[in-house]
Amino acid sequence: MAEPTPRRNEPRLRPAPLLFEPAEAAADPEHFFDLESIDDPRALLTRATELTLAFRAATDRAVEFQAIAAAQLADPRRFDRLTPADIAERADWTEDYAKKMVEFGRDLLRGTEGSVHANPADPM
Repeated sequence: MAEPTPRRNEPRLRPAPLLFEPAEAAADPEHFFDLESIDDPRALLTRATELTLAFRAATDRAVEFQAIAAAQLADPRRFDRLTPADIAERADWTEDYAKKMVEFGRDLLRGTEGSVHANPADPM
């Protein structure tokens, strides 16, 4: 798994919306967001590129949330804190990667203080 890289100074891209996939369409292995029905290569390239950017943005956001969760689970102030080995096992990571994700999550939490409250249970 690639290591996350913080992108605090870069603006977030607004990806194309991921259109809802009906259950019967999702069951068809040849069906993928209706791309197979686009005949014009220009339109196909445009829509496929939009989807690629949307999936990349979704992946980046999901990794950030994984890192925040890992940092919160490893917080030494928690009585039920987890070790990096425990976090690695839960997330199917290596222990070294879990340590990096905990640190990345701590960086994200430090960077969001004041704009996004990390723990809704804590007083503001």
